[in-house]
Amino acid sequence: MSARPPPPAISVRGLRTAFDRQLIHDRLDLEVRAGEILGVVGGSGTGKSVLMRTLLGLNRPYAGSIRLFGIDVTAADDAMRRAVNRRLGVLFQDGALFGSLTVAENIAVPLREHARLPPAAVEEIVALKLAMVGLPQDAARKLPAELSGGMRKRVGLARALALDPELVFLDEPTAGLDPIGAAAFDQLILELNRRLGLTFYMITHDLDSLHAICHRVAVLAEKRVLTIAPIAELRRHDHPWIVEYFGGPRGRAALGGAA
Repeated sequence: MSARPPPPAISVRGLRTAFDRQLIHDRLDLEVRAGEILGVVGGSGTGKSVLMRTLLGLNRPYAGSIRLFGIDVTAADDAMRRAVNRRLGVLFQDGALFGSLTVAENIAVPLREHARLPPAAVEEIVALKLAMVGLPQDAARKLPAELSGGMRKRVGLARALALDPELVFLDEPTAGLDPIGAAAFDQLILELNRRLGLTFYMITHDLDSLHAICHRVAVLAEKRVLTIAPIAELRRHDHPWIVEYFGGPRGRAALGGAA
């Protein structure tokens, strides 16, 4: 008898979000498969960050359902929501590191908040997470201000991985990085996906990242997920924004075509 496939990491049905009288999303559906790297794109004002914050439970939806790992978190009690949250990791756009804490102390924050571990165990986990994101152990004693932008991103990712999540949210992870640093960060995400089976939900405008590592891309437009597909399929879509985004000069350059 074959094993039952895992439920989707994220399943959203009929989502509506609004602030005062402004409707952000209307009847939005989205499904993220377990183990995939999903890119999320959309024009300015389409609610990419609002959607991510709603999935994380930071915004309450006006209507609709959100299931994470098959659990309806819109109907879950506080204890269940906390249990689900422990299975999530988040890397915000700027890393959101505490400037007064060392790298090691930043990575340890989730461990101290959610896990009762002795100091020696915390130090061991911090060292492991530093190694996972490709940072030297001597970085542990440094402050964020002493690090390059790329290193701060990796520290933020190490903190997101502290509790061994199954699903990691990335908000513009390569923003502000030079092309070499961005490509290296992309490869790190791809390696973590392949080695650990992590699911990644990644908001990005980086066309190179979308082409290099995303299994599928979700396009936000018209207050919903207009379509979700591999880039090869999106390039055949006839929606004007999709045509311009993936078929314009930057899109062709990312694909390797003429600018």
